[in-house]
Amino acid sequence: MKLKFLLLVLVGAVSGSSASETLDILLKNGRIIDGTGNPWFYGDVGIRGERIEYIGRGEATLKAVKTIDVTGLTVTPGFIDIHSHAYDSFRSFPDDRLRVAEMDSKREAKLRPARNMVAQGVTTLVTNQDGRSGWPISDQIAILEKDGFGPNIILLVGHGSIRFLAMGDDYKRNATELELEEMKRLLKQGMEEGASGLSAGLEYIPGRWSNTEEMIEVVGSLRKYDGVFVEHERGSGEGPMWWFPSSPEPKGQAGILESVNETIRIAEATGVTCVCTHIKARGADFWGASAAAVNLIQRARDRGVNIWADQYPYNTSGSDGNTTLIPQWVEGDDQRKVLKKILSDADSALILKADVAFEIMRRGGPENIVVMDHPNKRYVGKTISNLSGGMEKSAVETAIQIALDGRKDRRGGGRLRGFSMSEVDVETYAGQPWMITASDGGLALPEDGFVHARFYGTFPRKIRKYAMERGALSVVDAIRSMTSLPAQVLGMKDRGVVRKGNVADLVIMDLDRIRDKATFFEPHQYPEGIKYVMVGGHFVVVNGQPNGALPGRIITTWKERD
Repeated sequence: MKLKFLLLVLVGAVSGSSASETLDILLKNGRIIDGTGNPWFYGDVGIRGERIEYIGRGEATLKAVKTIDVTGLTVTPGFIDIHSHAYDSFRSFPDDRLRVAEMDSKREAKLRPARNMVAQGVTTLVTNQDGRSGWPISDQIAILEKDGFGPNIILLVGHGSIRFLAMGDDYKRNATELELEEMKRLLKQGMEEGASGLSAGLEYIPGRWSNTEEMIEVVGSLRKYDGVFVEHERGSGEGPMWWFPSSPEPKGQAGILESVNETIRIAEATGVTCVCTHIKARGADFWGASAAAVNLIQRARDRGVNIWADQYPYNTSGSDGNTTLIPQWVEGDDQRKVLKKILSDADSALILKADVAFEIMRRGGPENIVVMDHPNKRYVGKTISNLSGGMEKSAVETAIQIALDGRKDRRGGGRLRGFSMSEVDVETYAGQPWMITASDGGLALPEDGFVHARFYGTFPRKIRKYAMERGALSVVDAIRSMTSLPAQVLGMKDRGVVRKGNVADLVIMDLDRIRDKATFFEPHQYPEGIKYVMVGGHFVVVNGQPNGALPGRIITTWKERD
């Protein structure tokens, strides 16, 4: 009797083990980088349903419906993009100031799989950035879930959105106590409808009229939910992008260092997880400032402040390469006509030229500003510096001439891209252990024309250029910066690490071939080396090509923490 009982126990133990039950997918003979920052190891990964059921090596009894030999390939967690503008169009807002243009159904269907994102290994996107979100959050979730989407989505509440709702058109001032209470009520509503935190765009309308005390008061409401606060800085260089020498506001508006200090102050006062998002040091006269920003964050962390940062691994900003060297106050349907009138007045011409000179320096200097598109095709592909020599004009005069020779309906005459950051700063930021990799990119289709190369290449580029080639960090740390680190910051318990029981959001890559291919003149190119991508155990990329699958789900991180 005892022997029979022992045999039954043994049979039950074997049949209940993952080694003997049939798996859905088995990835055999891979090199596993688990996302923690630990060294790689050889092993097999078994998946059943949406979860990882087995990690081991060479177990002969393993059976699977589908077995893939990944010899020579590397298995990592799926990449978590903590700052994304993907699915920005899939939201509604009862105010034209934040309304996104209506999409036709065919374009919407093409965008839902997020092919440009999954092709680079992204399995989770954090969206509603820079203070802009749909409202209510429940409506946005309904729009997204109606027909499905490719990668997982985490939604934030936009501070700018709830500030508009609380203050209406009278937003160019500090908020009252009643308005602060309304913002907090709206944030609570958004969180309980499915959001996971708050974003702010303090360089933008209406966030730029908030003060630090307002932000502390509103962000403090996230403590109940252990939500995350992602802050677009008030300025990313010496000052904010809206400021020019001709601005009525005095010089001394917040730049990157003041902005980092403000985020530290918010984090310290509230105890909330705070992220300095897409951190940079913009402007040729401000290069090298990353060292000071890093020092501020590290000192704060050393005294226990819950502060983090993210970056995209490029030395140029701007989603569409539409750098404009002519200031916004040059208004009119016929830009050329308006410019000629300004230039005909000596005093107005001096003000214009001072603003243009300032913007040239802020955009990286004349040697780092490239003409991307212009009616005069001889200008295309050349820098302001190149063209200055040929025209025998100063950089400022050249920028103005480009505008005069260009399209009358486009300020600046054409499309330019400024490489306004230093590679030294990009590398300095990349090497920090608290720095998350993020794209600041959205969804794109080949017919969309110029978009930033980060829409297609962010994550492979971080691995290839900044880890493998430049040595700013190791490959395992580069992968950690896009997997377990953002998962930790967001509070995701079962993603970001290749571990038994975790959701099977996975990337299978060829590290020898991984590289970004997107350029600024030809951005719509998938990277090389990303062989397979899985979201919740479903393939969204097979043999390097997105397959259009829609297995993603809305993730609400604070509910996972209860």
